[in-house]
Parts: sequence; structure tokens; C-alpha cells
Amino acid sequence: MAGDPPTAAEKETLVSSFLEIAAGQTPETATQFLQMTSWHLEEALQLFYIDGESALGAAHPAVPPPAAAAASASALAAAAGVEEAMRFAPPPAAALGDAMSHGFGVGEDDDVRAPLPVKRETLYGEGIVSVMRPNASAAFRNFEQEARQSAVWDSDQNATSSSGDNLASLYRPPFSLMFNGPFDKAKLEASSLDKWLLINLQSTEEFSSHMLNRDTWGNEAVAQLIRSNFIFWQVYYDTSEGRKVCTYYHLVSMPAILLIDPVTGQKMHAWNGMVHPDRLLEDLLPYLDKGPKEHHAAQPQKRPRKVDQEASTGKQGKIAVEDEDEELARAVAASLEEGKEIIEASDASDDMAEAEPQVDNEPSLNIKPDYPPLPEEPTGSRDRLCRVAIRLPNNRRIQRNFLHTDPIKLLWSFCAPQVEDGEKRAFHFVQAIPGASQKLEFRSDQTFKEAGLANSMINLLWD
Repeated sequence: MAGDPPTAAEKETLVSSFLEIAAGQTPETATQFLQMTSWHLEEALQLFYIDGESALGAAHPAVPPPAAAAASASALAAAAGVEEAMRFAPPPAAALGDAMSHGFGVGEDDDVRAPLPVKRETLYGEGIVSVMRPNASAAFRNFEQEARQSAVWDSDQNATSSSGDNLASLYRPPFSLMFNGPFDKAKLEASSLDKWLLINLQSTEEFSSHMLNRDTWGNEAVAQLIRSNFIFWQVYYDTSEGRKVCTYYHLVSMPAILLIDPVTGQKMHAWNGMVHPDRLLEDLLPYLDKGPKEHHAAQPQKRPRKVDQEASTGKQGKIAVEDEDEELARAVAASLEEGKEIIEASDASDDMAEAEPQVDNEPSLNIKPDYPPLPEEPTGSRDRLCRVAIRLPNNRRIQRNFLHTDPIKLLWSFCAPQVEDGEKRAFHFVQAIPGASQKLEFRSDQTFKEAGLANSMINLLWD
């Protein structure tokens, strides 16, 4: 029936269907409503129940009052079903047009307001950029996938936005420093490279975690230190890997930074909350000279436990132990005799030494090294100044400005009065930043610029 008029049989079927729903109406009424809607049954029923009386006027007699009650009850039920069906399945636009052309619609004289005009506006000029944290159920963070999300972290692509630099790029995680893998693999990697394992557990609910990404891990000196001496691993505390680390090391507050021995898994140092770059560099200094393997080699070895030989060797073992005990007893007795002779000889020599004048063979500690005079601390442009921080043996830190052209011997002149016995004992300096592990000696004629000490931290050590 799409375009072709219905046949006589189809018209009779539509009329009977109309009368089954609109009970109490005549075939003529059904025919008129169907003709008004181009023989669309749904539109004819909707027109009948919405505007039937005004459409037909007085051309159709009303239903007698006794039959009207029963007819309206069934008609109302049928109308409710049809109206509900038509709400979710509206008629085609073409059919509505035909209905409007046959008088279905709002008359010019009806007091009905015009429909509101259609408005289309853009809520945001550009796509909303949201930083989505990784799924907490993942085994570990996929740092490679996060790093590829340049639309989230790269502020250059969002430079044309009205807000300027993208805030997300300021708190970008240090993907270039991170080890991509679970905790166990990070330990194996650090152990194989003989580096300490530095881990950072973060929480998206704590702003200190974002400040660590922006200020501490984004610091160039910290980044260079980590690349040279550590394996860095960062994870959210509520992931499966993060919960495992929190349980093992009893962590309760976030963010947390741990320095781990990859060989034994021992926690060497721990920080909580926001840790500023200067403090982190200072605390990591003792771990720059030795790696984990060298650290273990320097530790005193425990004496292995003696195995009970009686149960394994039987009677022969007992005889051997007794023989060893006898030999040991004889050796101890002989050493005691020798000790007595040595003591007697030393007493005699002491008596002779008392008669002779004492000769002071010890080197004098009162000889002051020939340090150059320390000029006044320079001021002015930063291009001319070189600021150096020195960590003393008592863990106190001092700072001073020098000129780039000043000799590094001025460091000895500056630090000698700051430490006890500094004018009597010899000392040297070691650079704290990786990449310059050579020892700075007083006999060197280098300047601060030649030694690369600009804006760096060095360590004072006794000779």
C-alpha cells in the first residue's frame, strides 16, 4: 500500500479492523476517517480518538445514551492501547503530511502557541581530555600504552586551547624513568645490573602523588641520578602489584617511596608524602658509592654453624674431636708461655725507655695546610655565579656562591672552619651527582667551571 491505492478487499479489511477497535461506530464513519488519512489504519484511529467530533461535526449521529456507556468503556481501553503503540511507533512523515492536508492539525483560530525553535549549541569547543588511571584489576601498569596517549599528556598538541598549557602534562608520570613490568621482574633487573631498586607507590586521591611527578621525578638532577644508579618502578597502591608491595612492607600512607635491596628484598630507606628533590638527593648519596653486591661483600660474614659430627661419624668422629681438642689445648699452653716471655721483655724495654729522653716521633697535627684566603661571597647575575652545596661528615649541609673562574681550592678554605679539626686534618671532596665520581683533590688547579661544579652537591670526606 506504499503509493498504490488499496483494493476493495483491502478497504473492507481496514474498515472491519477500525470497527473492532472503535466499537459502536458505523462503517460510514470508519470509511470517512480512513479516507481522511489515505487509508492508514493507525492514523485514522488516532484522528478518531483525538479530534473525531470536530472532524465529522454533525454529519454523523451520536451513539444512543444506553449504548454509549458500554461503547465508551471499550473505546477508551482500545484508545489507550493504540495511543501507547503510536507513541513508540510514530507514523511516517509522508502519512502525517497527508493527514495535515486533509485537515488534521491545529487550526489557525485555535489558541495554541507555536512550538519552540530548535537550538543546537556546542557545550565544549574541543573534545574533553580526561586522564584515565589504569584499571585496578590489572597486574601492573602498562606504561608503554600510557605513554602513547599523547592527547592526554602532551601539552604541545593542546597549545591552541583557551586554557593554555594542559594541566595533565604538568603531572605527567616519568615514563622515561620507569621500569615496565611487575615487582618481581624489577627486582631481577636491578639485581642483574647491580643497581638499587627505587619504587614509588602512588594514589590518585592524594595530590602529593602528582606533586612527586611534577617536582621530584621531573627534576633533571634526580632523573640523571636515577638513570645512572637505580631501577625506578612506579605503581598505584590499589592494583594487585601495589597491594602486594604494601602488604609485604607494611605501608599504610600514600604516596610512599622505598629503596629496596634487590638481592634480599630488604627495605634500605623509606619516605612518605611529598619528598623534595634536594632531600631525596641528599638521602640517596650513601648508596652511590656501592652497588648492592659490593654492599653485601663489605658486610661481615657470619660464622657457619658447626655440624654435629657425633651423629654422622660415630665413634671415629668422637676420637677425632678429642684429638683436636688435645692439640688445641697444647697450642694454647704454648702461646701462653710465649706471651709471658713477651710481656717480660716489654717490661724490661719500658724500664730502659724511661731512662732515655722521650722523642716525639708523631707527626704534628697543628700544622695548618696552606689554604688560600677566602674572598667575600660574590653577588650579581646568575650567569657569573656558581652555587655549590657541601654535605659535611656530621650530615650538616652548607652552601655558598663562587665565581665560575675561581679555583676549587677555595672549597677547602670555606669548609676548614666549618668542621672540627678541619684546619688540622686533610680532607677531600666527591661529587654527589652521577657522571662525575672522581675525587676532588686540593692539589688540583681546576676552576669551578672546569670541574663542572655549577649548581651541584658535593660530599666532604676525611682522607
